Amino acid sequence: MNTITANQLKTKGISVIESNLTKDNELVITVRGKEKFVVMDMQHYSYLRECELDAALHESKADFKAGNFVCESVEKHIKRVTK
Repeated sequence: MNTITANQLKTKGISVIESNLTKDNELVITVRGKEKFVVMDMQHYSYLRECELDAALHESKADFKAGNFVCESVEKHIKRVTK
């Protein structure tokens, strides 16, 4: 994964991000020598978000098949989740 410093970002602006994202999907920005932020383009972010949603759907389906769910009224649900 490519890395740039916060100072490089400050002096070179968005162009340093754009040039580094052509080489890799993600870019790490370091602050005082420590990895602090990850930058990616929207297409890659959307892909990762879709993977995350697919994993959540798979987990929900597995819970349903295993019987790990509760059927209850809205009032009972609110009481249960706010305990």
